[in-house]
Amino acid sequence: MLKQKLQQKLLQKLSPQQIQMIKLLEVPTLQIEQRIKKELEDNPALEEGNDEENVSPEEQEEEYEDDDKDQDEFTLDDYMEDDDIPDYRLQANNYSRDDDRKAEIPFSAGSSFHEHLESQFHLRAITDRQIILGEFIIGNIDEDGYLRRELSSIVDDLAFLQNITATEAELEEVLAVIQDLDPAGVGARDLRETLLLQLKKKDHSFKPLELAYLIIDNYFEEFSKKHYDKIIAKMDISEQDLKAAVDEILKLNPKPGGIYNDPFSRIAQPIIPDFILEHSEEGFDLHLNSRNLPELRLSTSYNQMLKTYSRNKSINKEMKDTVMYVKQKIESAKWFIDAIKQRQNTLLLTMNAILEYQYDYFIDGDETKLKPMILKDVAEMTGLDISTVSRVANSKYIQTHFGILPLKFFFSEGLQTDSGEEVSTREIKRILQDCLDNEDKRKPLTDEKLTAILQDKGYQIARRTVAKYREQLNIPVARLRKEV
Repeated sequence: MLKQKLQQKLLQKLSPQQIQMIKLLEVPTLQIEQRIKKELEDNPALEEGNDEENVSPEEQEEEYEDDDKDQDEFTLDDYMEDDDIPDYRLQANNYSRDDDRKAEIPFSAGSSFHEHLESQFHLRAITDRQIILGEFIIGNIDEDGYLRRELSSIVDDLAFLQNITATEAELEEVLAVIQDLDPAGVGARDLRETLLLQLKKKDHSFKPLELAYLIIDNYFEEFSKKHYDKIIAKMDISEQDLKAAVDEILKLNPKPGGIYNDPFSRIAQPIIPDFILEHSEEGFDLHLNSRNLPELRLSTSYNQMLKTYSRNKSINKEMKDTVMYVKQKIESAKWFIDAIKQRQNTLLLTMNAILEYQYDYFIDGDETKLKPMILKDVAEMTGLDISTVSRVANSKYIQTHFGILPLKFFFSEGLQTDSGEEVSTREIKRILQDCLDNEDKRKPLTDEKLTAILQDKGYQIARRTVAKYREQLNIPVARLRKEV
């Protein structure tokens, strides 16, 4: 049964120009160059140069009046389905692990990780069927180098997606070939398997390596829980033998695919800073890293072409289509030029606010001078929306006289001391790191002891907060830090 009803909705309407600007805000310097070059290739009404064609306001208004009337507006959802900012990102702890991934520079030299595996596999595979199965398995290997899906699930996927009937035994045979590829340990189902695969390729005539293999193969649970006394007793070896074997295990790579996805590895291009900050006796000079960014302007020939067509009183259908095409390209070029300018202004406005807020830190790079700062603080200083500040801060870098840093580095929570002074949590983490670096590895500091140390220094902090900061520093619990 059909029913009619009235419904009111409050929608934020964004023009295509605003959407372009929002998208461009997220793009780092290296990609913005490519984006501009692509726009120059795609739009003949856009060209390099800083001498814009002088067009009077009256002529512009007359030429584009009809287009403005017919210009459709689009909702944010039409263009940015995944761009809603969840509440947790608007609070003090502004960034998630997904953001960290975005911050990576995804422009590595040479082939990608999966291409590297496929090129090796093609040299090993015997039949066309093995190639198909192997490529499908490789496609399921994650960025860390692990195959985290069950072979039974891959069998189902092959049947459903590729109409290929395969058995788990057949896939196991192909997987064994993949697990013999470089880097060592790739294609493992879990940590134990990747360590064993790496150890298999090493010289077992060296006793510590032989012991290392036996430990991981037979006593992995005891090793992971650092129950070293049990291993010594069960294997009937000395503490020195155990220490030598453990040292070899610690040299292994728990994420064999990581080198191909690490932005700081040697196969990746260097980070290109978006901002350059120069410090002198007169103060700071902040500017955008324009690198090879060209000046943009509207094409003189396209503007002249449009004027010529506009003066023609007898326009046939073919000529009318040409006029519409020229108008569209000119309008698109205008949008893009304006979006680039707005991007530059917004970036500088945001970075200047960060510079003002963290002025003492930028003088000499002393982390203890970093103030607690969240997205909301910068948004209030600039008058920008919090989501806009988030887009600027994400995946952007600044070059200072003490190094290149991501903008996310300057954001942190605040914590009060006994004296009522608010300090950055980064200072707390630095103290924690110092404590853990200097601890007795035979008797590592527990979270309770770390909490007591910080409280003795005057920081009002709970044990669960210490545990959270320790995890953010990627430091395991005391039991797992224990060494022989």
